[in-house]
Amino acid sequence: MEPTAARVIDRAGFGGIFPLLARAGYQVIGPTIRDGAIRYGEVAADADLPGGWTERQDGGTYRLERRADAALFGYAVGPDSLKRYLFPPRSRLVDVSLDHGRLDLTEPELPGVRYAFLGVRACELAAVAIQDRVFLESGAVDRIYAHHRRGAFMIGVNCAVAGGTCFCASMGTGPECTAGYDLVLTELVDGSRHDFVVVAGSDDGMAILEEWGGRPATVADHAAVRRIVATASTSMGRTLDTDGLPKLLRDHPNHPRWEAVAARCLACTNCTLVCPTCFCSTTEDAASLDRKTATRDRRWDSCFALDFSAIHGVPVRSSTRSRYRQWMTHKLSTWHDQFGTSGCVGCGRCITWCPVGIDITEEATAMQTEAGAMQTEVLA
Repeated sequence: MEPTAARVIDRAGFGGIFPLLARAGYQVIGPTIRDGAIRYGEVAADADLPGGWTERQDGGTYRLERRADAALFGYAVGPDSLKRYLFPPRSRLVDVSLDHGRLDLTEPELPGVRYAFLGVRACELAAVAIQDRVFLESGAVDRIYAHHRRGAFMIGVNCAVAGGTCFCASMGTGPECTAGYDLVLTELVDGSRHDFVVVAGSDDGMAILEEWGGRPATVADHAAVRRIVATASTSMGRTLDTDGLPKLLRDHPNHPRWEAVAARCLACTNCTLVCPTCFCSTTEDAASLDRKTATRDRRWDSCFALDFSAIHGVPVRSSTRSRYRQWMTHKLSTWHDQFGTSGCVGCGRCITWCPVGIDITEEATAMQTEAGAMQTEVLA
């Protein structure tokens, strides 16, 4: 793709993206207000977006609030991620039928829908890149993920608002979209101005942008984008020092902090279900009463579930302590060994949606502080 200059789309022209994407054969998935939260869903026009809404997040807390303006993307992230569409919560793997002693196994046809994802944050683009490594680049291609991922059109949004539990700046995954998008936009809302600076990141994105129109971005527009990203970067609700963290977690499987957090953890699996990179799954078989048909489905599972690690009916990790340790150590440490990157993108969902407000950044910092104090005592 040849480089393309950024363009500015005004608020009145923003809705023009929807018919362009529809003509290109995409089903648009974007932010909507549903169930008291900003969640991904099918959107057909800009009126479906959460204009004028934001959210307040903290440990175990999520509340929608009205903004003082009509920004369409003036929030951080809700409980949903693109995982719900690329790696669905439940998928049919095989249909089985028995006809006159003949056993037939058939892979169901996958839906022909092509997704255009609107309003994707930098941390979510990073999460998709991580799941690409898991499902496409780790030696065995996952048929279902590959089908949904192929042809997906990504419209990223540079964050103007950092949530109370966000720490993407610490993880190097945001708040600016730097890769993985077809288009990326920055919303400029200032007084009477309401514009979107849009840049293409692929040939498909450039084709859409050229049809979308708008005017060329000016030096002042680019400066406004840099200010917005810088403000979001310095206003993160959380931070995490990742220096030496993988080794620290790997080397301290019996650290007393594991027991302390287990005393609070409900093992409810919320953190893994809202996480945009967690990929644990299990299979379920069901048969008809006449024993002539059967199905096998894949559904999301969690390493916090007691029977997830069961071998011959006996759980390998029988305590909440061991299951929390497995999750956090894998996410921040051994994921590096397995996939060459951290498994955490700093979106903060696991903190927000934990019923008791367990904070992965707080737990990591506590272990770092205690390990540092122990080292100081040894040197003294």
